[in-house]
Amino acid sequence: MAVKQISIFLENTKGRLADVTRILSEDNINIRALSLADTADFGVLRIIVNEPERCLKVLKTHNFVAQATEIIAVEIEDRPGGLYKILEIFDKNDINIEYMYAFVEKKADNAIVIFRIDEPEKAYDILEKNAIPVLSSDIISNI
Repeated sequence: MAVKQISIFLENTKGRLADVTRILSEDNINIRALSLADTADFGVLRIIVNEPERCLKVLKTHNFVAQATEIIAVEIEDRPGGLYKILEIFDKNDINIEYMYAFVEKKADNAIVIFRIDEPEKAYDILEKNAIPVLSSDIISNI
C-alpha cells in the first residue's frame, strides 16, 4: 500500500525549482502533492507524481539528484481534530513520524496526509485496526 514519493535535492539558487517543474511538464508528469524544505545552501523537494518511476528516470537524465522513498498516505476528515485523531493513535502506539505534509482532495470533504514513518509495517497494522483509510499509489496518482 505504500506510495512512492520522489525526493529531489536542489541547490538553493534562483530558477532551480522552475527547472524541475519545467522538465516534468515537458514530460507530461503531473505533480499530485509537494513539500519543499530548505537550508541556506540546498533544498529538498518532495513530490508525489502520477508516474514515479518515469519521473525518477527523467530527473536523473537531467542530472538531478533524486531518489524514491515510500510514504504512507492517509485519508482524514477535513475538520478540526481530524489530524489529531491520527496523531493520537500514532502516539499511543509509539509510532515515530519522521516528517509529514498534507493536501486537500478536491473531489471529497477529506484531506490527505502524507507520513514518512520509521516503522511503516507497524503503522499500517495500527491504521487498519483503527479503520483509518490508507490510500494506494493508484488512488493518489489519479486524484
